[in-house]
Amino acid sequence: MTDSIMSKAATMEIPINSNGDTGTLPEDDSLEQQVMVSGPNLNETSIVSGGYGGTAEGIIATSSIKDLRMKARRSSVPSSSSSICHITSQSHDHKGSNMHHSSSSSSMTAEETTRGVAVEKLETMRKWGLNTYKCTKQMISERFGRGSRTVDLELEAQIEVLRDTKRKYESVLRLARALTNHFYNMVQTQHALGDTFADLSQKSPELRDEFGYNAETQKLLCKNGETLLGAINFFVSSINTLVNKTMEDTLMTIKMYENARLEFDAYRSDLEELSMGPRDAVTMARIDAAQQQYQVHKEKYERLRSDVTIKLKFLEENKVKVMHKQLLLFHNAISAYFAGNQQQLEQTLKQFNIKLRPPGADKPSWLEEQ
Repeated sequence: MTDSIMSKAATMEIPINSNGDTGTLPEDDSLEQQVMVSGPNLNETSIVSGGYGGTAEGIIATSSIKDLRMKARRSSVPSSSSSICHITSQSHDHKGSNMHHSSSSSSMTAEETTRGVAVEKLETMRKWGLNTYKCTKQMISERFGRGSRTVDLELEAQIEVLRDTKRKYESVLRLARALTNHFYNMVQTQHALGDTFADLSQKSPELRDEFGYNAETQKLLCKNGETLLGAINFFVSSINTLVNKTMEDTLMTIKMYENARLEFDAYRSDLEELSMGPRDAVTMARIDAAQQQYQVHKEKYERLRSDVTIKLKFLEENKVKVMHKQLLLFHNAISAYFAGNQQQLEQTLKQFNIKLRPPGADKPSWLEEQ
């Protein structure tokens, strides 16, 4: 009986789980009861691992069976903690991967933005080059008489009149400035001459009266000359504004109109050339695109033509109004000065609201120099 129990105990196997640890099996209560009944003491009982009649290579105490079971139970606790650590490390790895993904996505967005800007610039350059080529081709064709151009005879005549008027007004402005410079030098000479006569009248008793009369005359002429200079300077300033600002602004609009006319004729000629060619699918697509461009430049040309017409009308009205006032001022001031009518000269300046600068006004004060 004892041999059969020991042989059963010797053939017991300790199960191993998939992790290499001893697995937890249901306890064999029947076998344990048999051992407790048959054997004198479990703690002193030995199990021979050799099997039936085998040589005893190792002896295992039966008390170690319970120890192995207890160790197997305890080993299940660290495995759960290791799984928790494993989950935590996976969460950290997941966060790191998210950060890496966000940084890579932001860099890709910046790269796409830069690429979009570069593509837009290239497209702009392509359109500019194509437009320049068409306009240059049209300009050369018109110059050599091979191309047709759109002409508004009435508007072209008004533009030519404006350019001729501007040239003549520039000549008036140049001459008026020269008159101002010469007259200023004459006034300064009269002022110096009057001071010299006054000094000689003090040092030459025998010619005191004669030098004194001439000194007073030169001082009066100098005063009237300064008044006339104020009127001429106002005249020059008004003509300068009319020529270099008002007329120049209108001429800039005319220049834009002429460029629009050239572009319109260039795209019109391109559309006419395509319309005369074959009518396959590719050509029809090109004709549609050319028709759209032609319509865009036609609207631009007509809009600028209307702007030029309006500006020419307003410029003519403004020119007549300004020149009427300035020519009247110039005539009255010159006539009063050379007639020696000081009162009329001063009245002319008051009529046109011209304020003379006091002597030495051009020189800055000592506070402004600091």
